[in-house]
Amino acid sequence: MIEAATRNSPGAPVVLRKAGYELRRAQKNLRRDVGRAIAEFSMIEDGDLVLVCMSGGKDSHVLLDILLNLQRHAPIRFDLHAVNLDQKQPGFPPEVLPEYLREQGVEYTILEQDTYSIVTEKIPEGKTYCGLCSRLRRGILYNFAERVGATKIALGHHRDDIVETLFLNMFHGGKLKAMPPKLLSDDKRNVVIRPLAYCREEEIARYAELKLFPIIPCNLCGSQENLQRQAVKAMLRGWERQHPGRVETIFRSICNVAPSQLADVSLYPFRELRIQRPDSESDAESGSTLAEIV
Repeated sequence: MIEAATRNSPGAPVVLRKAGYELRRAQKNLRRDVGRAIAEFSMIEDGDLVLVCMSGGKDSHVLLDILLNLQRHAPIRFDLHAVNLDQKQPGFPPEVLPEYLREQGVEYTILEQDTYSIVTEKIPEGKTYCGLCSRLRRGILYNFAERVGATKIALGHHRDDIVETLFLNMFHGGKLKAMPPKLLSDDKRNVVIRPLAYCREEEIARYAELKLFPIIPCNLCGSQENLQRQAVKAMLRGWERQHPGRVETIFRSICNVAPSQLADVSLYPFRELRIQRPDSESDAESGSTLAEIV
């Protein structure tokens, strides 16, 4: 697309060189961030079969692309299996992903489950579908991962998703939690990894645009206006415009937690805290009680 739009214009060579440079730079940055996340959290190990969940959106396309690139150069051997859950959303193009995955030479499976009808039937009009939709999708993918012997399930959530989830849980759930880069499922049957955890959404979007991935929009969730996540996203974008680097600083705070400076008695033994002073006469004589001070 870039080449077709510019090759007949006088400045075409310059534009193409610039686009090529931006593509290489974005890929380098994404590879660095994905590699760091994989290494720090031991996300992928030798002999793993990684189930790469493909929605058809920009995030999952970039996830697969970077993992394929790392697979060719990594010092360990691991296999990739792409999976797409066709939820029978109206207008979903079922041929797009299979055609793309065949071109990439990737082993893949298309699962067909009409979760769309279930969600629209169960959720009242005006309410968000995301909660029920994600639970249904998660259950289907977890079962499929076990069936094919996958040792890891890779999802396309990135840094901005993680920060948004942090604020959603604080504002609407009263909890200080986000999305961990690596997660053991509650039933202990699956390990979920998020290799894009350190990647910026802006970089992902630019890379997807330059790579011309066949993006499939989410008509189910994206058709709903005024989602709480969209409100949080807009808030964070406003902060980032006014104070560049703020989202990155917030993300770093998730990676640098001080339980003693919070208020969760299950994480820190606040009840057991007592003064610890040298037992000496001089210290005892110099001390004052609250009554004496008053």
